[in-house]
Amino acid sequence: MEITAGAGFSGWHALNDTIMGGRSQGECRIGPGGLVFEGEVIAEGGGFISCRSPVYSPPLDLSDYEGLELELSGEGRRFKLAVGCADGVAGLTELIPGGLRWVCEFATEAEDVTTLRIPFAQLSPSVRAQPLGLPLRFQAGRVNRLQVLHSRFGDDGSANSGFRAGPIHFSLHAIRAYP
Repeated sequence: MEITAGAGFSGWHALNDTIMGGRSQGECRIGPGGLVFEGEVIAEGGGFISCRSPVYSPPLDLSDYEGLELELSGEGRRFKLAVGCADGVAGLTELIPGGLRWVCEFATEAEDVTTLRIPFAQLSPSVRAQPLGLPLRFQAGRVNRLQVLHSRFGDDGSANSGFRAGPIHFSLHAIRAYP
């Protein structure tokens, strides 16, 4: 099932480390092949850039699917997919600063388009790049936001071995749910 592709990325916007005092800059725009992000990531004071969807209301019901398939061009960098779910933990998800997100790291090809699948079972709960050691369950029937990040932190909170500060350009061509 296609979630978004091409011009369907309308409404996606940049969210960079400036929200926490960092200096990375970038913007998202619709290009001929989908969502394009261009900017500069600065490690000191934050160290992340991202593009994220608007809030899906009503939430996407992906409970009949096994995971998400991403098609993107990412300069050989390591990224994270972050998925938000409506009502999360006891309805408190949006009260947590930065929100609870379900994340998974992935690598991209240096030159070519990368197509990869991320099973929902591989997503782990995280708040602001810090993993939560709680027995939480991902709610595929309540997906309300998607985000792709390039961060100096991996999904386990340690350093991202594929992080590179400096100019960045990536294109997100499509996101699909797969059975």
